[in-house]
Amino acid sequence: MAIKNFNDLIKDNIEREKYLSIIETGLDALNPKSIINNCVSLKNNLLIVKNKKFDLSKFENIYLLGIGKGSYFLSLELFRKIKKINEGYVIDVNIKKNKDKSKVKFFKGTHPLPSIKNLNFSKFIVKRFYGKTKDRDLFIIIICGGGSAMLNLPFISFETLNQKISKKNYKNYLSKYININQQLLKSGANIYEMNIIRKHIDSLKGGGLAKLLYPATIISLIISDVPGNDISIIASGPTVKDKSTISDAWRLVKKFKINNLSRYDLIDTAKKKKYFRNVFNMLIVNNSLTLKIMNKKAKYLGLKSKILTSKLKDEVKNVAKFLFNKIIKSKYDVLLIGGETNVKVKNIKGKGGRNQELVLWFLKYLSNSKNNNLGIIAINSDGWDNTPFAGAIGDYLSLEKAKNNNLSINKFLENNNSFKFFSKIKEGIITGRLPINISDIILVFKNK
Repeated sequence: MAIKNFNDLIKDNIEREKYLSIIETGLDALNPKSIINNCVSLKNNLLIVKNKKFDLSKFENIYLLGIGKGSYFLSLELFRKIKKINEGYVIDVNIKKNKDKSKVKFFKGTHPLPSIKNLNFSKFIVKRFYGKTKDRDLFIIIICGGGSAMLNLPFISFETLNQKISKKNYKNYLSKYININQQLLKSGANIYEMNIIRKHIDSLKGGGLAKLLYPATIISLIISDVPGNDISIIASGPTVKDKSTISDAWRLVKKFKINNLSRYDLIDTAKKKKYFRNVFNMLIVNNSLTLKIMNKKAKYLGLKSKILTSKLKDEVKNVAKFLFNKIIKSKYDVLLIGGETNVKVKNIKGKGGRNQELVLWFLKYLSNSKNNNLGIIAINSDGWDNTPFAGAIGDYLSLEKAKNNNLSINKFLENNNSFKFFSKIKEGIITGRLPINISDIILVFKNK
């Protein structure tokens, strides 16, 4: 079972058990083996990826690259299926020792912020392949959420990397890049806005990886963690032709008052058509699929259920109010939502995540309402909502626990301290790190 404290959360409450089991079903669907088997098959030398056929006998070398959270597990499944892979390189936050996978080397990266580990991996990839690929090379690339932090070459071009750069300069580039990412995460910018800026300060983003590997053929297997499933935004679109401009990025820099970044720091993304002529970007997993599976489970449990949207994005305060009003007026017992909210951080000392903060805002609206039969569950699908909690549950029972512990919801919201709030009332959802991130899963409910 993915939710480790499932029994503690339900406390013999039949309604809670139903709603949490719907969440559990959604998480179960994100199994790496099932994902690969559903989209990749191999018959002799014919590789079939989502009905697109590739004759492997036409390629001299087959490479595997994995980038982002979950790429490790998916890469293992892909390597088991395609024995002709010559060599591979994978970076993920979850890496275990695999002595029998000598052809594929695994690197432990960091997220949500870049680090020297991530930069060293990215430098290695550039030095290994820049100017060395051929048109009879095939790269199979697994791209997951978190790839934007793990694949980065900030303020450095491929050509510059071949020149001698001092360790001090590398350290300065990385320090500046980390600072900019820290500002972005606290700015209130959504993932689209953040990644437009990131793409214009990093030569591997915005199609940069496709440019690096040209003229090879590229098959990108993409797992979406962004609302709307825009593949140019997922992991900052390393193999996708980018439409945004330097002017777009600079407008956002000014809008969110990002310091330590000038217009001269910004670079254009790869725009030439030739870089993408033999690139096949394929979306293989997204939250729409997960929501459909959850919807089916809800109906099996006898609940009136509806998928509200898979593209939710806004500040948590606004989202909580929207969902609260929506479920009050709804004829459904359950509304299912996918997407990614954002938090404007007011107190940097507070600890929490966007899902916990969303549930806390919902509880505030619930505490001021006569409709005490409403509730919400919100989690990050990778099991890590910026804290050891994947997210939280909030309903009338949560309010009773808060009251018994003399906790002020407003105080915890003011301090962005949702993790401490849910720790005290024991309503945080614990899953541990999960392999696949398809953004956030939200369920709002109305008890009968």
